[in-house]
Amino acid sequence: MTRTRTAMRGFTLIELMITVAIIAILASVAYPQYTKQVAKGRRAAAQSFMFNVANKQEQYMLNSRTYFAAATGAASEWTAAGITVPADVSTFYTVTVTTTTTTFTITATPIGTQLANDTACGTLTLNNAGAKTSSGSASTCWG
Repeated sequence: MTRTRTAMRGFTLIELMITVAIIAILASVAYPQYTKQVAKGRRAAAQSFMFNVANKQEQYMLNSRTYFAAATGAASEWTAAGITVPADVSTFYTVTVTTTTTTFTITATPIGTQLANDTACGTLTLNNAGAKTSSGSASTCWG
């Protein structure tokens, strides 16, 4: 009686290590780009909220002939002004409003992971004249 040898199937250790190395290389390139896009999305959410606050300020100015009082970022101050800060903004930015009788400036300062991941733009500001500035390049940050 002779035994026939069946072919073994599977991966060799070398093939497995090559696959792991390729995945590691792809991940090392993809992850920084992913975090950059996430930071960009969070920045866009903060900018959208800032425009919403500016709109509310202008509406208040039409009715009261003054801008609503300054907000230091506390949730109770925003609620008193009739504004709800979205969670995707309050988690990553501290938004404040400074006012005079004829002007306002809205400032969004990054906190936590946004501060670490969005170093190119940093603090965003928007004023009553529509001027948009940042601690980074304004064309990149507001574009």
